[in-house]
Amino acid sequence: MPAAKHNRWEGVAEWLNERLALDSIREFIEHKKVPVHSGTIWYTFGGITLFLFVIQVITGILLLVYYRPTPQDAFESVQFIMTRVSYGWLIRSIHSWSANLMILSAFIHMFSVVFLHAYRRPREFVWFSGVVLLGLALAFGFSGYLLPWNTVSFFATKVGTDIPTTTPWLGPIVTRYLRGGTTVGGATLTRFFGFHVALLPGLATMFLLVHLGLIQKFGISTPLWVDKTRVTNRKAREIPFYPNFLLRELIAWYAVLAVLGSLAALLPWKLGVKADPFSPAPAGIRPEWYFLAPFYTLKLIPAHVLGIEGELVGLVGFGVLGLAWLLLPLWAADRSGSVRQKLVAGAGVALLAYLTTMSLVGYWR
Repeated sequence: MPAAKHNRWEGVAEWLNERLALDSIREFIEHKKVPVHSGTIWYTFGGITLFLFVIQVITGILLLVYYRPTPQDAFESVQFIMTRVSYGWLIRSIHSWSANLMILSAFIHMFSVVFLHAYRRPREFVWFSGVVLLGLALAFGFSGYLLPWNTVSFFATKVGTDIPTTTPWLGPIVTRYLRGGTTVGGATLTRFFGFHVALLPGLATMFLLVHLGLIQKFGISTPLWVDKTRVTNRKAREIPFYPNFLLRELIAWYAVLAVLGSLAALLPWKLGVKADPFSPAPAGIRPEWYFLAPFYTLKLIPAHVLGIEGELVGLVGFGVLGLAWLLLPLWAADRSGSVRQKLVAGAGVALLAYLTTMSLVGYWR
């Protein structure tokens, strides 16, 4: 009897393999290797970011069952989810906390790539696609912030969409496009909802597939210090991604899930008060933590710098900084192909210090 069952399962496996090419999928997964060294733990943050993105998708779909994207119903629908739907408050809290943890994990992953110099040839497009994915994660945060239609999110969105207006010609067009008009209102909510549940997920999925495909093609980069210290003609120590590293990744996911569950249960995400477009903005309005650094920087810049509006100077500066960061692989190496390690490490430390310091100062003021 056991032999018959064994043969039956073999037949099922063969049938599935013939139609789904399971052997090629297994070979594809087993092809990937992970370098083992003192910084291997930083590789897990890419998987953690992906794991939190999946949680975002699942909880977002559950919230969509009851959410209504209109100024009249948005706040009440979220309130209904939190008070009347079974475990609705937990789902909404998990969605909000996982969004913040996903962006935090994405930043950690980005800086680990910088300090491990994993952007270098031939992985330039891995870096490019990763920076785009970080930008999309921030766009998810910005568009989703308005959806509960509470007072804080309404006025924070108003301030955020006001910023581009200082840019000549293009700025007012961008602001009008984002708002769907001249002011933040129902059209803004509808557009942000469309961005959040349709446009951004589609773009994120596309770039995520490109990012993962490039990683599969070029493999995970070995740090320069490992390349320099290893014995000649000997490869750096590696382990298979499946199942060895995947098991480590699953442990990390389990730990993140424990942290996420604890935050969602012990510190439920609050809804606040319904937005009233005709009421004055509350004192101390500020964006989410991941936008605090540029927000507070713009507040510190004088109204006019050399006869130019201060906000415009700040926006141009952020644009130049963002472009330089995107093109990091192109200026991080000299003509001979050698990585400018001190320059890149210094730039990474400077950017990390700026974001951390300005975010903390902006939060406490």
